[in-house]
Amino acid sequence: MVVQKSTGMRKAGMSSAGFVLGMLLIVLEVCDGGITSSYVRNDDLSLDMPLDSDVFQVPPGYNVPQQVHITQGDHEGKGVIVSWVTPDEPGSSTVIYWAENNTSLKKSAQATVLTYKYFNYTSGYIHHCTIDNLEFDTKYYYEVGTGNTARRFWFVTPPRVGPDVAYTFGLIGDLGQTHDSNDTLTHYELNPAKGQTLLFVGDLSYADDYPFHDNNRWDTWGRFIERNVAYQPWIWTAGNHEIDFVPELGESKPFKPYTNRYFVPYEASGSTSPLWYSIKRASAYIIVLSSYSAYGKYTPQYKWLEKELPIVNRTETPWLIVLMHSPLYNSYVHHYMEGESFRVMYEEWFVEYEVDVVFAGHVHAYERSERISNVAYNISNGLCTPNSDRSAPVYITIGDGGNLEGLVTEYDVNLIRTICEQSFLLIKSFEIPVAFCVFSAE
Repeated sequence: MVVQKSTGMRKAGMSSAGFVLGMLLIVLEVCDGGITSSYVRNDDLSLDMPLDSDVFQVPPGYNVPQQVHITQGDHEGKGVIVSWVTPDEPGSSTVIYWAENNTSLKKSAQATVLTYKYFNYTSGYIHHCTIDNLEFDTKYYYEVGTGNTARRFWFVTPPRVGPDVAYTFGLIGDLGQTHDSNDTLTHYELNPAKGQTLLFVGDLSYADDYPFHDNNRWDTWGRFIERNVAYQPWIWTAGNHEIDFVPELGESKPFKPYTNRYFVPYEASGSTSPLWYSIKRASAYIIVLSSYSAYGKYTPQYKWLEKELPIVNRTETPWLIVLMHSPLYNSYVHHYMEGESFRVMYEEWFVEYEVDVVFAGHVHAYERSERISNVAYNISNGLCTPNSDRSAPVYITIGDGGNLEGLVTEYDVNLIRTICEQSFLLIKSFEIPVAFCVFSAE
């Protein structure tokens, strides 16, 4: 799916349904005017790939860096956080990097190294290195490891932040590490729209579905996604499968594996937690929120968002995007109204500051709202009353990424629904998979 922004859309009185349909039809125009894939996801549960799968392969050699991944490293897009794991000993903590257009000038940056324990598991040595003061719109190569253990990758920095900058984001959530997960990532990589950065809306490895929250499945997941996330930033959002709060195992610190493995530039936006933060990228201002951290009045997340929304400069970044895990609007039976208290707290702000779109996961299906706000629910009869609101966001639950829990199909027919299919869109007889979406900020 490709979303294109029309700056006059809200004021022109264009219907929400018309705008949303326009977003979907643009897919056909951008993607060579045809179908991006013939793949249609079935309803059957998918099994996790076995530990000896090629996608989980450990790089050959002693203590070779693995699970390499990058994310944005500052607020503006001139920094990158490079992370990797060495399994046996710390090894080199240096990143060597250089611009493609200046191979003679190689620079270096130092990583911090940490380990963590979870129940009976001890992690490898996790390295996090921030590279800053990069040039916009430039291809860089980087190396982690040294000598026989060195591995080389590359990334492209975004264009300078500005209102007329076109940029394409991919969207994935609830990925896991099943055969369907592998299909999802493959389809994203092969999609002709070519996402430049991926927005991940939570639920990463599903390691917590294993006995004792087997953290070895965090390692396999890191090796699985390396083929993409080592080359383009993934912008992280925490989901319920990242909580890992199990006091009976002696694990009483929420989000422990996630926050040790996946660093984000939260301090650059004045946040006190890596679970909520913001970045600018091209023409988009992206706010990441935590559905599973305290969000009531006067909590740190509440106070941060209260200050954050008013400072967004829409003349600089006309797109205002919010990422969270649990959707505020959901007409499927599964997880029905789980986001209601979050909606009560923050929807008024989303409308006041005219957030364009809120992307969520959690519900393993696709759904998209019209521009509505303050929907009144009658719990006794299951009916609801939507209010059309030109200033409200479009809410999109992006579709299931392929995890072992399977798809959601049951919903209440009395609830307001716009376009909603189990795991694909049906447009003029074209079946377009939405285990991932592609969003173009233009």
